[in-house]
Amino acid sequence: MATLAETSRALERGETTALALVTAALERARSSAHVFTELFAAEALAQASAADARRARGQALSALDGIPLAIKDIFDVRGSRTLAGSLTRREVPPAQADAAVVAALRANGMIALGKTNLSELAFSGLGLNPHFGTPTPDFPGVEPRAPGGSSAGSAVAVQRGIVSAALGSDTGGSIRVPAAFNGLAGFKSSAERYPMAGVHPLARSLDSLGPIARTVGDCVLLDAAMRGLRAPVIEAAPLAGSRLVIEAGILDDGGIAPAVRSNFLALMRHLQAQGARLEWRRLAAVAQVRQLIPRDGWLGAIEGWDFLKDLVNGPQGSAIDPRVSSRLRSAADIPAQRVAAIRAARQRLLQAIAAELDGAFLAMPTVRHVAPPLAPLERDDALFATTNVATLSLTMIGSFLNMPGVAIPSGVDPQGLPTSALISAVQGRDDEVLALGLAVEAAFAEHR
Repeated sequence: MATLAETSRALERGETTALALVTAALERARSSAHVFTELFAAEALAQASAADARRARGQALSALDGIPLAIKDIFDVRGSRTLAGSLTRREVPPAQADAAVVAALRANGMIALGKTNLSELAFSGLGLNPHFGTPTPDFPGVEPRAPGGSSAGSAVAVQRGIVSAALGSDTGGSIRVPAAFNGLAGFKSSAERYPMAGVHPLARSLDSLGPIARTVGDCVLLDAAMRGLRAPVIEAAPLAGSRLVIEAGILDDGGIAPAVRSNFLALMRHLQAQGARLEWRRLAAVAQVRQLIPRDGWLGAIEGWDFLKDLVNGPQGSAIDPRVSSRLRSAADIPAQRVAAIRAARQRLLQAIAAELDGAFLAMPTVRHVAPPLAPLERDDALFATTNVATLSLTMIGSFLNMPGVAIPSGVDPQGLPTSALISAVQGRDDEVLALGLAVEAAFAEHR
């Protein structure tokens, strides 16, 4: 599958058309089980013809005009029900308007191919959905694997070559985890980077948005379009002199799979050879977040319960995946005093991590392990619960600290399953994270 940038160049050179791209994408989507909850076939084909006519007149809306993309089904799309992966939302009225970021993408001429499947109510790091089926990545020679969640369908739509890029959201790892499991690039923004209008929430202080694509370069293209820009302004940062803090406490964690660790270290050594300055340190703020979440509770679950408790306790509650509702209920008895203490600790730790990093970037593996086999997770709720906690354990740190981060493929394990590295920075440094991500991606290509 061509990257977003390659597809854009092919359109510009007249080597393909928007109609051909959309037609092929629809064919692939229809042959890929459980990836989409809805396809906008007729509308997408009509928009492709309009995009081709604009380009023929020399009036393309942007370099991305006519390129199809997939949209996670928590974003409102005009005329479509926003299901959030849940049967409880089958009767909600169709959206009257596009979500703000969807409208921005349309203004650049991008074509919404359809809505992608996800963990129910966006509340799981593994991507399983018993209602609409679980989309699986196409890894030859291995048993079906969990896609990662909650943006499961968005990641699999790119991994399977249906589209070049997809729109996702991330509250505790929901872009970064599926990107890691599928060998893709995924960008989780600071919570305030994009307008949240028209996005079905989970935890309002943690929810963030971002793209999933084949390359960091494609993430940069989509990020610009999501912000209403006609072209990106972010360029690769020089590696020489860039400071990356490698969190020694995380790397000493015995739960990190050997291939994940060795691939991460090999990438870091190559960055060092290119002039990056590596600082091996234990960060007190990171250590405190890792202690706080299991001890006091996950803020995403607390806010998710506050938002969804009437649904879970109501007449439709029995229709919710028990693996989701039980995790939401786990926050029901957390007293208000402790919730206030968690929020106060978050504000303190936001300042602490900024002081400790002192302008440097944070580097760590994205996930402790590769994509786990799907069937055992479907059979065993206890295994699902423990695996879900392990899967999200690293990405939740950046979510709690509102750190923008880009997940970048770092290699494969002996079975050929992808591993991933995560480059993050303090809140608001999104442009710099993407700029360094471009440089890391280029260095990895050379290393590989």
